[in-house]
Amino acid sequence: MSKSATLAAPLERPALRLPRNLSWPALLIALALAVLPLVAGGYWVFTLGVCFANAIAILGVSFLVRYGGEVSIGHGVFAASGAYVVALAEKYLGLSVLLSLPLAALTGALLGMLFAYPSRNISGIYLAVATMALALALPEVLLYFSSVTGGYEGLYVKRDALPGVTRELQRYYLPLAGLITVVLLLRHFRASRQAMALLLIRTSAPAAESFGVRRSWARLACMALSAMIAATGGALLSFSSTTVSPNSFTLWTSIFLLVGSVVSLYSLSLIGSLVGGLFLTLVPLLLAGAGNWVPILYGGALLAVVLGANALPAAWRKRLGGGQS
Repeated sequence: MSKSATLAAPLERPALRLPRNLSWPALLIALALAVLPLVAGGYWVFTLGVCFANAIAILGVSFLVRYGGEVSIGHGVFAASGAYVVALAEKYLGLSVLLSLPLAALTGALLGMLFAYPSRNISGIYLAVATMALALALPEVLLYFSSVTGGYEGLYVKRDALPGVTRELQRYYLPLAGLITVVLLLRHFRASRQAMALLLIRTSAPAAESFGVRRSWARLACMALSAMIAATGGALLSFSSTTVSPNSFTLWTSIFLLVGSVVSLYSLSLIGSLVGGLFLTLVPLLLAGAGNWVPILYGGALLAVVLGANALPAAWRKRLGGGQS
């Protein structure tokens, strides 16, 4: 083509594309949630702040299922570690949640590795029972060290994270920012070689080891990252709810986190994690006055959501789950 013809050709406008880590539905939802406190009441602002923190903890369970191929009934323990680190750091060191949040995430990762190493040779139902044992023992451990943990009364998280911002908005926007940040980091991780190595281990351990990827490394990495995410959710949950106590982290907490992960179809996306967080947070509130019907109605709601999600077209389920992983 001649130079004159090239100049005469109409200029094509490049298609408007978002950065790799974003999608239009997720961006629209994030923007809607950002302006929601301007129109919603205080009750919904508080409830959604708790929902965002729960959604982060649910992402920790979903990460373990997707990349480790394992089910945990004890992630409430890792969430509790993050929550208590934030509360103890405020009580004894005077640190706000912004300063103690990295420490909470690191504590969760260390606990995940400490649990993963001795259990690296077990899987399936045996690993699930082992994690359940952690969840059963946690309240008793917290009560035994009541002089530090506050016993049944627990601890309070009162210090503001950002000066000049109302406490109500802080307890909404900080968990929301944490959720969006974790989702973006996970989306970036899923395109990495480390993620591919973890998926290869999950699919065929002998094949992965032939490429130099060790199964023991994969187990430690999956549990550490999963526990770190759960601890981050627990830390932000303590800030959004303002209290931490043994009653907040029982075996049922771990079971509900697993239920939230199932409802979200083990999604690592913003939309999927929000679905799980909303189910985990709102359904118990809506059924609070149902009395003896609560277990039946809760089970029916869970069944309806799971069957409804699986009835969606494959493309929608893929988008809800955040694509292939």
